[in-house]
Amino acid sequence: MARPTGGTYHPIYQQPYIDAAQGETIGELIASYSQRLIAFINAIPEAKANYSYAESKWTVKQVLQHIIDTERIFTYRALCISRGETTNLPGFDENSYAANAPAQHRTLASLKEEFALVRKSTDMLFASFTEKQLQRVGTTNNYMVSVNALCFIVFGHNLHHEKVLRERYL
Repeated sequence: MARPTGGTYHPIYQQPYIDAAQGETIGELIASYSQRLIAFINAIPEAKANYSYAESKWTVKQVLQHIIDTERIFTYRALCISRGETTNLPGFDENSYAANAPAQHRTLASLKEEFALVRKSTDMLFASFTEKQLQRVGTTNNYMVSVNALCFIVFGHNLHHEKVLRERYL
């Protein structure tokens, strides 16, 4: 299926993520970004694990936990909609999740491993979607979004945080 079109995602909040994920199909995104993202995360030095570039900003471990949590949430949304869910799926407060996540008590190595496993699981789910499933549209946090758009959003969100980590943390 081709890139998401207008009307299948929130134009303000999700357009930057969709724009960041360059490619025309889910298969292209998986081929272009999956291993690259895992390699980037695996290359983060242990010395940076608890680094924060400013007061009140997340540490590298908290950013990585956020990436993992968000990929799971977006993937859950894609799964639900692909299976015909019609209820409005809830939003989430990323700052509340970060405050309640155990990132500070985890090792960087464990977060890297979890990221790689979540990425692989996401890729397998996305590759399993049929064209009909990718076209399905559902409601999340009171706005309409397609399964196809959610797939692009997952990659775009990861790429956004890769850029933030490169520019501000590493």
